[in-house]
Amino acid sequence: QVQLVESGGGLVQAGGSLRLSCAASGNILRINAMGWYRQAPGKQRELVARITSAGSTNYADSVKGRFTISRDNAKNTVYLQMNSLKPEDTAVYYCQASTVAATTNWGQGTQVTVSS
Repeated sequence: QVQLVESGGGLVQAGGSLRLSCAASGNILRINAMGWYRQAPGKQRELVARITSAGSTNYADSVKGRFTISRDNAKNTVYLQMNSLKPEDTAVYYCQASTVAATTNWGQGTQVTVSS
């Protein structure tokens, strides 16, 4: 099992920045990719950004050029730097880890609210 703990959410004005962190623990050697998803009220959860164990990244079109996913292997932590935030970025952001055994683990979520 992999445990994930997110932090860094909050309230910010449009145009501002936030950095989310996701610390992984447990069976971390089995993780082959980690990502950030978000879910706004009344909407489905969607992928925001993802990074593989090889360092490859991909982003949702809506955040390209504004968000950056990165990781610190020494700290077993993945980050999501969010710049130029928009009200439509308001959502609960979830960290996800997928493993070589094709299992998926989720964090508890952190609220991001962008005011206009």
